Amino acid sequence: ATNALLERNGEPMALITTRGLGDALQIGNQARPDIFDLTCAKPGLLHQRVVEVEERIVLAQYAPEEWKGQYPRATGITGEEVLICQPPNLEQVKTDLQQLKEAGITALAICLLHAYVYPQHELAIGQVAEEIGGFTQISLSHQVMPMVKLVSRGHTCSAAAYLTPKISAYLASFVKGFDDQLLSNVSLTFMKSDGGLAPFNDFGGHQAILSGPAGGVVGYAKTLFNLDNSNDNVNNNDSSPSAPMPIIGFDMGGTSTDVSRYDGTSWELVMETVTAGIAIQAPQLDIHTVAAGGGSRLFWERDMLVVGPESARAYPGPVAYRNNGYLAVTDANVALGRVIPKYFPSIFGPNEDEPLNVDGARAAFEDMITKQQQEGGSK
Repeated sequence: ATNALLERNGEPMALITTRGLGDALQIGNQARPDIFDLTCAKPGLLHQRVVEVEERIVLAQYAPEEWKGQYPRATGITGEEVLICQPPNLEQVKTDLQQLKEAGITALAICLLHAYVYPQHELAIGQVAEEIGGFTQISLSHQVMPMVKLVSRGHTCSAAAYLTPKISAYLASFVKGFDDQLLSNVSLTFMKSDGGLAPFNDFGGHQAILSGPAGGVVGYAKTLFNLDNSNDNVNNNDSSPSAPMPIIGFDMGGTSTDVSRYDGTSWELVMETVTAGIAIQAPQLDIHTVAAGGGSRLFWERDMLVVGPESARAYPGPVAYRNNGYLAVTDANVALGRVIPKYFPSIFGPNEDEPLNVDGARAAFEDMITKQQQEGGSK
């Protein structure tokens, strides 16, 4: 899920929201992490299309007095009273969704303004989408994360719609490899981004964005923390175990690198994080992710070396893998001597019996230099 988000290769998805708020996710919360960066680039949105629905409810306590006798009242799931100012026109919604389907949209993120209080409008639109058929994922924001803040809820719902089909396809492939008795005799659960477990049939894309790194945090916390550090005390002649030290985790994968820490007291959780420009409103372990890993491809653009976000993937992989792959971060480490072939098994090449190709990695960099010199760039 993390890689799909970083590389933006999730499901073709559309956002369904309240009339007048179609650009809310584009505008965002106007946070500027680096206020003096003149070259900052805003990450792209997950949805390809937007449908704005004529619907509106307001909280009764904030409505003008004259409205309270004009519009029907209802009680929301929080116990608050709402006024139903405009129910959705489901016939128009059906027409709009049919057009999305014909345009190749296969996933929907339905996020209405006050659905966290009164979800009936989202449920009605979701039912229409179910009746039309053809959508692999229909995510309703009040089910994904029933909280205030439209922008964060919208991003989280979009991530669920965008990524869940990828997760579902993987889970289906995983389960298919076992016999029919697996699910009846075994509790099949998967790690969530908060370090907890979820059953395979209730595992959404927004829960899986940092599930792999979360597993790493839980793993090193359980196996490495509180070890006997008495060897650290040889200089002071104290043979007693020292106090356990906090652990820093550095987890480099194919397309991302994750950094975390554990101090032995409790898991460090955050309720809202930004991953690849998308604000996710869900409990997650506090893990910082950089969109660069061993498989991140290297390019020469605008007279400088650019890393990612495209990935060389496991196959063909980096040039050093001997499969006519792409120049990647791993090749840089191989060429610089930071990755030493003799410490790795000879499992590369077409027959999977050769070591890492140091000469090939260096030759690929020489080719890049030659090409950019021919094009008029500097060395």
